[in-house]
Amino acid sequence: MLTRRSLLRGSAAAGAAGTALLAGLNGARAQAEGDPIPVGAALPMSGIAAADGIEFQNGLTMAVDEINAAGGVLGRPLELHVEDTADMGADLVSQAMQRLIDRYEAPVIINGYNSGTNMVEMDVAADNDVIFCHYNTMISHNNKFKEDPERYYGCFQGDPPEYYYGPGLLTYLNTLIESGQWTPPNRKLALIPSANEYSIVIANAVRDQAAEYGWEISLYETVQFPNNQWGPTLAKLRQDPPAVIAVTHFLPQDLAQFMVQFAPQPMNSLIYMQYGPSLPAFKEIGGDAVKGVLYSTVVGCLPDEFSEAFRSSYRERFGENSSYLTGSQTYDGLWKWALAAAIAGGPGAPFDREQAMKVAASMNRLIYRGVNGICRFDPEGQSAFCYPTQIADASLGMPHQFLQHQDVAADPVMVAPGSYAKAPFMMPPWMS
Repeated sequence: MLTRRSLLRGSAAAGAAGTALLAGLNGARAQAEGDPIPVGAALPMSGIAAADGIEFQNGLTMAVDEINAAGGVLGRPLELHVEDTADMGADLVSQAMQRLIDRYEAPVIINGYNSGTNMVEMDVAADNDVIFCHYNTMISHNNKFKEDPERYYGCFQGDPPEYYYGPGLLTYLNTLIESGQWTPPNRKLALIPSANEYSIVIANAVRDQAAEYGWEISLYETVQFPNNQWGPTLAKLRQDPPAVIAVTHFLPQDLAQFMVQFAPQPMNSLIYMQYGPSLPAFKEIGGDAVKGVLYSTVVGCLPDEFSEAFRSSYRERFGENSSYLTGSQTYDGLWKWALAAAIAGGPGAPFDREQAMKVAASMNRLIYRGVNGICRFDPEGQSAFCYPTQIADASLGMPHQFLQHQDVAADPVMVAPGSYAKAPFMMPPWMS
């Protein structure tokens, strides 16, 4: 198994692994001094997802600095270029990516997420023969790749697709019941997606498999995106309180408002939310109302020894309210690409299909242990394998993390999967 530990040499404290310097596989010395390699990133630096865009840029900045200090890629330093995708969407994102290629000749583009694109980014990458790695977390990536693997050979999703949130949530709920940690008042589950592909795919994955796991969908309510007025939805929920309320909308400020508006008349229901609770804005807006909320992510910095140096360095550099859970995604993505490019003999350039294919092959072979866990690409869709829903071996898949806000003055704690958990599930205060 090829990991960052086995590829890096020497001794240094740079990066999350706290291991060796990347001096290049050809023994290049430790401070990169060759011609810069342009690294592109099309990120939502303004608009509704700007909080995440800033963290994605932070993660890339840290990775660039560490890789350069360690020798760059075969002696060549990386140079980061960011284009703003604003409110995202297909036109804005595709234009931003094309600018990165035309202006800077970037052979690689590492994105966080951009919603509402219908994965048009993959066409830009394919048309220009550049490596593209992103964290859209969408099954549409896998589906598009399967349509034409030869065309999309250089397109990678650095985390598992959102589909796995569905069976993962149902499995976790049943585990809580079977372990005696929670006795539900009924087997009803309410689903609240917002009107975007990511939220709806997750909600549908839960809905379509609920009966198989012994659950009944009592409400399926799609709200607008964005949405911070939850009164009508809460009124419907209170008419027939379910055991679980799963909100698959993901903007942190909106999810915080859900909890603020839920708190005056709480129900005897577990509340599960999607992704947004991982960001500082969720606690800042929601305050004590968010205590007890469960959420999950198929990608995020793990609270383990391996990532300890990264977590402390990230907060020291970007502030106590920064979100390393988000910045870790692009951080790992760039590190994995840099190692793969070194193995392949160099990064290539736009329209150099032969070299881009070598880098893509290296990325597929490389099993990378980063701060988010294991990134190993599924050849069927070129997205990361999901543990434990898709693959049972924790050493070969990225963990589907379940976390809970147990103390609003501290970071949320991981409660599953068991091999990574740091604390047991806590009954929410509105249910005690």
